[in-house]
Amino acid sequence: MIPALKALSALLCYPDAELMAALPEVRAAIRRDPAFSRSAQSALDALCADLAACDLLDAQANYVDLFDRTRSLSLHLFEHVYGEGRDRGGALVDLKAVYETVGFEAPADELPDFLPMFAEFCATRTPDEARKLLAEPAHVIEALAGRLRKRGSPYAAALDALAEYAGAEISQEAELLTPTQEPRDFAALDAAWEETAVSFGPGAATNECGGDALTARLRHARRAVATDLNPSRAGAPA
Repeated sequence: MIPALKALSALLCYPDAELMAALPEVRAAIRRDPAFSRSAQSALDALCADLAACDLLDAQANYVDLFDRTRSLSLHLFEHVYGEGRDRGGALVDLKAVYETVGFEAPADELPDFLPMFAEFCATRTPDEARKLLAEPAHVIEALAGRLRKRGSPYAAALDALAEYAGAEISQEAELLTPTQEPRDFAALDAAWEETAVSFGPGAATNECGGDALTARLRHARRAVATDLNPSRAGAPA
C-alpha cells in the first residue's frame, strides 16, 4: 500500500464526516512521502486546511458544483476520452476486469474510471507500477488541474500531486491553453472531445499490472486531451 496515494484518493472523494475526521492522518501520510515536492506538500496542506475550516455542508456543496455539475471537471477519466460514446462502456469493462484480476474490490455504486478509485487502485501497487499507471492518463489529470487552478480551487493541489507522482510535468503551455469557455451541454462537449475509436488488443503495450486494453485505453487519453487543449493538433499523430 502507498499511503500517500490512498490519501490523495480520499481528498478527491465527496467530503463526509469520516474524511473530515481523518484529515490529520491524510496530511501526515502525504508529508511522509518523499515523492512530493515541498511546493506540492504545501499546496496539499492548504487543501486540507481549507476542508478542515469549512462547514461540512458547504464543503459538500462546493464539491458537487465543481465535479458533478461541471462536465469539464468530471473526475471520470473516460468521460474525457469518449464522452457519452458507446466505446466508453467497453473501456469501463476493461478497467473493471483489471481491478478484478489483481483482487482489487471496487465499490459497486461507482464507475471504475472514477479518478479517486483509480488512485486508490494505484495505491495498492508498487511505486513503479503506480507511476506507470498514473502516467497513462497524466494529460487528463493535468488538464483537470489547470481548469481547477483557473477557478482558484485548492483541489488543484490533489491533481497536481497525482501528476507529480507519475513524473509528469505541469506545463505552463497546457495551463494557458485550457479553454476559458467550457461547453455546458453534453452534445457540445462530446463534439469538443470527439476522437477516432481507439484500437487495442494483442498488439497493445502491456504493463506489469496487467491489461493490454487498459494501457491502450488510458494512453488514448493523452491524444484526446491534447486535441482538446490545442485544436490545431486535431488529426495529428498521437
